[in-house]
Amino acid sequence: MWFAIIGTDVPDSLEGRKGARPAHLARLQKLQDEGRMLLAGPFPAIEAEDPGPAGFTGSLIVAEFPTQADAEAWAQADPYVAAGVYASVAIQPFRKVLP
Repeated sequence: MWFAIIGTDVPDSLEGRKGARPAHLARLQKLQDEGRMLLAGPFPAIEAEDPGPAGFTGSLIVAEFPTQADAEAWAQADPYVAAGVYASVAIQPFRKVLP
């Protein structure tokens, strides 16, 4: 089943994101390589493709996992969690309808 993983950043998370980003992206690439990734990306803090020093407010990942417990375990092992980038992580089942 698909699950939406929504990470909400702590204030001033940009430096933590930069440090943990390579490891975070490597985990996402593994999901992509396994055909389990629907989409992933950050929420810019301002209306801009590159928000610069304004940074980001969180991230959205929609990926396939056997169970919600598996999605939760995967999310808790994310480098952004370990680096203190995320203040919280919410996980919800997701049903893709379109396209």
